[in-house]
Amino acid sequence: MEPAPHRPARRRLLTGAAALAASAALTPLAAASTAAAPHRHTPPGGAYPPVHWVPANRANFTAADRPARYPVERVVVHVTQETYPDTLKLFQDPAHKAAAHYVVRSADGHIAQCVRERDVAWHAGNWNYNTRSIGIEHEGWIDDPTWFTDPLYTQSALLTAAICDRYGIPRDREHIIGHVEVPGTDHTDPGEFWDWARYLQLVNEVSWQHPEDPVRRHDGRSAGVRIPDTSGS
Repeated sequence: MEPAPHRPARRRLLTGAAALAASAALTPLAAASTAAAPHRHTPPGGAYPPVHWVPANRANFTAADRPARYPVERVVVHVTQETYPDTLKLFQDPAHKAAAHYVVRSADGHIAQCVRERDVAWHAGNWNYNTRSIGIEHEGWIDDPTWFTDPLYTQSALLTAAICDRYGIPRDREHIIGHVEVPGTDHTDPGEFWDWARYLQLVNEVSWQHPEDPVRRHDGRSAGVRIPDTSGS
């Protein structure tokens, strides 16, 4: 069940086996979306778009060796139902038992990486989907599209494009899905206001030559170029 319109409530983030419920008050949009994340070093190997490494507690993900152990086949789009800083705090709480690989801030598209891509983040509420996907959280509430800003769409799409190139994931709606589409979930994010047509267009417009040089795509297919590694070492 989603919160009543314009009355945001903390979203229940699911592990592969259980759901935890909590509640929190909404802070003002301007202050919340511009609050700085804790300063951390960039994950080993570098990343593009630039990210801050804000590690989740080890109790909120499973260490793994992907894609050797599990193939990475999908990107799952989430909406936090929390502010950006509060989401990071939740992922660092060992009692929370959930985390996503990335969190994108609304105001400027700033990205925090919380779980290395090689590890299994507990984000989808379905163990099979957890093992075979990358989870990206987006700051905001599903019933308020003002949180889905141009920078948020743009930076998230750049990140998803890099992930798709890295693992050979097709850039389509079968493989880039919402949390609502995960079997067994009771979530509805990213919700009706998430602009899928715009997002997929942005994802399909870029590919990577090296970490600082995204190039425009015109054929809608993977260009097979080298991309940065945010999976860690």
